[in-house]
Amino acid sequence: MAIRQNSTNGKPKSPRIQVVLPESLCEQLTALAEEESRTVSNMAKVLIQRGIKDHFNNVPSSSNQVNTTDTNTFRNNLENQSIKRLKGMPKRIKYLKQNDN
Repeated sequence: MAIRQNSTNGKPKSPRIQVVLPESLCEQLTALAEEESRTVSNMAKVLIQRGIKDHFNNVPSSSNQVNTTDTNTFRNNLENQSIKRLKGMPKRIKYLKQNDN
């Protein structure tokens, strides 16, 4: 999960991530950023957005439906289970006192 920081005025900043790149890839990213008059960080953001968009456009929609169907099936199975009562009283937790020696 990305780290969310707060700005000096207390409002949350956008999530931040760290990525370790090979030198050659970093050079290519820097060159692309310069061509488009962007910061390296902003160029990385744009490329990640494009990659995610392309990924979801190329993934068959049936795979998204399978996940939803699995979730619905799981939920229905849980809801159809009979209610089981616990037997007997709940056991009490014994806390051990620590010696301050």
